[in-house]
Amino acid sequence: MTVRRDAIVIGAGIHGCSTALHLCVRGFKPVLIEKDYAGRHASGVNAGGVRQLARDLAEIPLSIRSMAIWEDVQALVGDSCGFESHGQVLVAENEDELEACRARVSDLKLRGFAHEELIDGVELRRLVPAVAESCPGGIVSRRDGAADPARTTTAFRRRAEELGALVREGAAAENVHRAHGVWRVDAGGETFEAPVLVNAAGAWGERIAAELGEPVPVETVAPMLMITSPVPHFIEPVVILRGRKLSFKQFRNGTVLIGGGHLAAAYPETNETVLDWRKLQESARTVWDLFPVMRPATIVRAWAGIEARTRDDLPVVGRSAKHEGLFHQFGFSLHGFQLGPGTGAVMAELIATGNTNTPIDGLRIERFATSTQRA
Repeated sequence: MTVRRDAIVIGAGIHGCSTALHLCVRGFKPVLIEKDYAGRHASGVNAGGVRQLARDLAEIPLSIRSMAIWEDVQALVGDSCGFESHGQVLVAENEDELEACRARVSDLKLRGFAHEELIDGVELRRLVPAVAESCPGGIVSRRDGAADPARTTTAFRRRAEELGALVREGAAAENVHRAHGVWRVDAGGETFEAPVLVNAAGAWGERIAAELGEPVPVETVAPMLMITSPVPHFIEPVVILRGRKLSFKQFRNGTVLIGGGHLAAAYPETNETVLDWRKLQESARTVWDLFPVMRPATIVRAWAGIEARTRDDLPVVGRSAKHEGLFHQFGFSLHGFQLGPGTGAVMAELIATGNTNTPIDGLRIERFATSTQRA
């Protein structure tokens, strides 16, 4: 059975779901294909950080566009997605790190970006009273916050379906090719064809790109997270560190989520991960050092999600360098959750109009390509 749609989106993480939704808003009728279920991997099991803070310069315009959507996400998807904006704070542990923070904020201001603000030790302890007295300051991005990743991905998927997207879960995309001016994809006993194909397949996105002649050097990784037993409420913002690996936030029930980028072993062929308990111990030690209030807590659970990290830690976003009607949206390198709403909007804008007002030049696949000749 062949089903004709306006676009085929492969991958139902936050990025694929967002792109499908924004295409629907623009009047397109896409099909969203997912080999497992929406949010099964990175999009459903990450730390939920909604962060403009400490972004690479190439990502900042996309992050700013995405933040505007986060702040009105209820209107878009009919769900708050658990989004709360208490800011995010980057903590400098010593004067050298604080000087690096000062240089970054100054550079951003010269480039016209004002979302990051240098703070001294007094303001740091006002925002994060439990931090160690030895920390001299840092940077705050006051509009940042956190959301519930699984709830968010589900909300985007549900709204896309309500607006006319076909959703096919438990069906791997196979035999992806272009013939007679349209893209064709087999999935779950059906064949879909459309003039547009969006590769939003996360850790599996590089395989699709490589099969279509656009290989991207990526590593399949599995960032680990831990959740603790409840402790008395002591923090509102999300905290990250300038030096050591740590991201840190407390929920309303008192539990604390600890992340920061330490990696498990990833086995994408079987959808499995194996935790590295020594690295988890390192994260716990960092929390012990900087937040004495956490010392009575115990670790309740730990997990990891599979995703892709590119060689330069930046995602691939934009049209193909080789094929008409092909768009890439993968490789978000452990920091793609906040970008999901904005990236979907940009992709839909590119597909519908051929252009976007959001600068993404530094994210295009051409930076890896050996040839930019279109097929």
